[in-house]
Amino acid sequence: MMSDEMLKKMPHAMLQGANEMMKKPLASGAMMAGAGFAAGRGLLGKTVLGGALLRNPLTLLAVGAAGGVAAGFLLFKYQKEIVAGLSKASGMSRDFALQQKENLADLMAEAEEKIEGVTAPANTDSAAAPTPTA
Repeated sequence: MMSDEMLKKMPHAMLQGANEMMKKPLASGAMMAGAGFAAGRGLLGKTVLGGALLRNPLTLLAVGAAGGVAAGFLLFKYQKEIVAGLSKASGMSRDFALQQKENLADLMAEAEEKIEGVTAPANTDSAAAPTPTA
């Protein structure tokens, strides 16, 4: 018989075990494959709805057309919001690109100053040093 303390710790222990198992790639892949298989069986299984409707090309075409009509309606209904969101996103991306270009130009100028700073004293030292004459 399980005590109350064991029952309180059981969900935590089960989740911890599942978490440890998901860290292994083989177990993770097996769980994803199992979930995909279960979803496929649910959609295309032996049930009347899944087996007959989604395996028949005409009904699959009809479901696709209905989805296209629904998507078109939503695009038409929210056209102004979609255009406003896309223009805002394109403006933000343009600003980001210009900012990165400016940052790159600043870094290049700083690197060139460092290179000139290193080579300039070397040139002045060699020019200031007297050349031996025979």
